[in-house]
Amino acid sequence: MHQLVIRNGTIIDGTGADRFVGDVAVDDGVIVAVGEVEAKGEREIDAAGLLVTPGFVDMHTHYDAQVTWDPYLTPSGWHGVTTVVMGNCGVGFAPAKADRREFLINLMEGVEDIPGAALSDGIEWEWETFPEYLDALDTRRWVADVGTQLPHGALRAWVMDDRCADGIDATPSDISAMAMLTEEALRAGALGFTTSRTPLHRSIDGELVPGTSADESELLGIAEGMAAAGHGVFECALHHPEVPESFGWLRSLVSITGKPAVFNFNIPDSHPELWREVLTLLEQAAADDVPVYGQVAGRPVGILMSWDGTVHPFVGRPSFEQLSDLTPKERRERLADPDVRQRILSEESLDERSLVRFISTTFERMWPFTGEADYEPVAGDSLASRAGGNSDRAAELAYNHLNTDNGTGIIYFPFMNYASGSLDPLWELHQHPRTRMGLADGGAHCGTIVDGGMPTFMLSYWARDRERGETLPLELIVHRQTQQTAEFYSLHDRGVLAPGMRADINVIDFDALGFDKPRMAWDLPTGAPRYVQESQGYRYTLCAGEVTVKDGEFTGALPGKLIRGPQPMS
Repeated sequence: MHQLVIRNGTIIDGTGADRFVGDVAVDDGVIVAVGEVEAKGEREIDAAGLLVTPGFVDMHTHYDAQVTWDPYLTPSGWHGVTTVVMGNCGVGFAPAKADRREFLINLMEGVEDIPGAALSDGIEWEWETFPEYLDALDTRRWVADVGTQLPHGALRAWVMDDRCADGIDATPSDISAMAMLTEEALRAGALGFTTSRTPLHRSIDGELVPGTSADESELLGIAEGMAAAGHGVFECALHHPEVPESFGWLRSLVSITGKPAVFNFNIPDSHPELWREVLTLLEQAAADDVPVYGQVAGRPVGILMSWDGTVHPFVGRPSFEQLSDLTPKERRERLADPDVRQRILSEESLDERSLVRFISTTFERMWPFTGEADYEPVAGDSLASRAGGNSDRAAELAYNHLNTDNGTGIIYFPFMNYASGSLDPLWELHQHPRTRMGLADGGAHCGTIVDGGMPTFMLSYWARDRERGETLPLELIVHRQTQQTAEFYSLHDRGVLAPGMRADINVIDFDALGFDKPRMAWDLPTGAPRYVQESQGYRYTLCAGEVTVKDGEFTGALPGKLIRGPQPMS
């Protein structure tokens, strides 16, 4: 008798192979049989008519602080994710000297839009070194396994102290120390090293992330530390227009580490066809057996504008800013007042930040948002089009829509990956062997996006609901979020439904699969806000053989643990 048998499900095993109907048997947190299982289970799940897939492995999250207070790792925990990898984009909280904690919080708040007050209040600083950080995490349990990476910003702050600011070159002794600490972190259990080289990533004070313009010698020195440890992915957030120029040092770096490097592969409006050149470079790297990859999202990198969000068309207008001290409910009530509306619409923004001014005034990139299909909106439905090109009228439409649903209306602003006005480029990128699925950013961008539900979107939209272009095979989408992402980080014990693999499993009602409209919740420490987006259709999610989610509700089981380094098959 087995501890658990999932019966008669439509199995998509994660390898990309065709689906088939069969059973999955589990003992001691490990899959022991797939196919026809004759022995009964102490517990049995009838999966007839349901999909059975591996649990999703999300390789790009920012739960570095949230892991210390949220065992459910929401929103990822709602969306079939059983493994998260955090520490991306060069920001994180270890190593951290006591006098550098606020500095690292300011970095994370600026780069990833996580309220600084929530970080200050929520983090229990039980560490200074990176190994101590892992030891602190090792005492905790979650609904999913947690993997970590060493962030460049924190590493530079530890080694260089006041000299860590971007633009100050590391000395040879600095580089040697960073290499040594990188080796130490990887040997302690980090899965990789991460850095940021984009001017979009700045602290809340406007300062670039330490290491943004680091000399190639610094990066290659860190690579020597990775090589000494013998494992580790190098993840980087590149300046998108400069991706082709980065291939030289990326090739040099992986020639030292012998392990994969991956960059955030987005399509900026300023260079709408650059992605084709980048694909050519990836193909050349593949031909030369050089492990450089691009990490792509499943939909536009977009901004959700609402009265309670970080940015919207009326940020910086004096009469709106005067409402900042009110509670959200009080503010929404005031914004519904016709006199307040008239005053705000008559004013100009005083916010001088160029990016904010661009986002808040570009009405041809704004669409009223109501549901899943709105992630691929039609040009003719933009606020600018609806207003006939009149910006004042577009502002009125924006104001009116934000006031819908009792003041919780949302406007969608696709920031990247929508230069062509459709998701067709992403359709092509997701079929390319040198790309990997990621950039969901679970735990981050609390007031601007909520893409932690990307795994659900990938299945429901790309394999079922898309109408503006071709869909993608369900087997491919599962493969990209399971075996591909697991193996990329040398997690060889998960990502496939096969005997000997971890029993990380989703049982999904595919017809019902979807998610709620994003909403603002005030559930971070100190009551700080964040967008959340829950799911429907997950009948069961299992992590290490334990049911963590049943019919969309957490069961209270917390089998997830810290991952320390590469994981062999059981």
